[in-house]
Amino acid sequence: MKKRLMLAAGILVVVWALACGWAGNQMARPPRRALQDYHREFLSQPAAHGVVLKPFTAADGTPCMVVEPLAGVPPGPRGQAVRDQLSKQQMALPPPGTIVGNLVLLHGRKGRKEDYLLIAERLCAVGYRCLLADLPGHGDHPGALACYGLREAELPGALLDEAAARFHFAASPAGLVGLSMGGAVAIQAAARHPGRWSALAVISSFDTLENVARHQGAAHLGSFLGDLWQWGAGWVYQWQTGIPLASIRSIDVVPRLTMPTLIAHGSADRVIPMECGKSLFAALPPGLDKKWVEIPGANHDNVLITDFPIYATIAAWMLGHVR
Repeated sequence: MKKRLMLAAGILVVVWALACGWAGNQMARPPRRALQDYHREFLSQPAAHGVVLKPFTAADGTPCMVVEPLAGVPPGPRGQAVRDQLSKQQMALPPPGTIVGNLVLLHGRKGRKEDYLLIAERLCAVGYRCLLADLPGHGDHPGALACYGLREAELPGALLDEAAARFHFAASPAGLVGLSMGGAVAIQAAARHPGRWSALAVISSFDTLENVARHQGAAHLGSFLGDLWQWGAGWVYQWQTGIPLASIRSIDVVPRLTMPTLIAHGSADRVIPMECGKSLFAALPPGLDKKWVEIPGANHDNVLITDFPIYATIAAWMLGHVR
């Protein structure tokens, strides 16, 4: 009986260690998303979406793409839908094909820049040049590790400057749009160089990465085992990246933001609970021009594809501040 108990305990320890190792590795080295058929369709005929694509590889190896509205060509169907929604709100829009500013779009964990082509189509239709990039550890980026903004904070500004020099456009005015992990990168970038960003939009992001790991552990294993799992996964993440999980805290950076900030979150998010987004919003400085947007019924994976007019909401925010 004693040997059986010891064997069972040993098996549990091994299973726990494997689970922690898997989770920590997933945070540090997310599985890379391959190009999808809808990516290829867009890349093969961008004019059908009302845009022109300018891919390039930055000096540091980051794969990037500038997406601009195509002059003389009507917006794509998604872009026209956003223009129609804004027109119904009596918002004055720049003529199709006009560029009034730049937006850097930052994808979420396990994403890639091409995931934002359909988002860029919508934002280009209302007057923005969009810069898409594979973040480290994602897409075709040569970097192996995801650091949730702690090591990527300089990337948005540096890539925008390089794109502006390469394609001969003004790098300002500019705004940041980030989803989930990309939201954390956007917050860090905005706080580090507040003078260069005219507005910020953060969708479905976290207050602390520890809270997300703890929530996920509790949801699958209960509070006690979930805390153990979160601790072990954090140790593995730190071993791989050199960054303590406890130091990845957007909540500590948000009070330093000085630009108009929109924070949106799905009410049914089971990956990053809406309370995380509310915490970020509550931590914004008093008196800051800010907006909270709750997307009814949206989970983490469908927050951008519900019936809620999230693109028109983001576009209106940016048109009010980045032009």
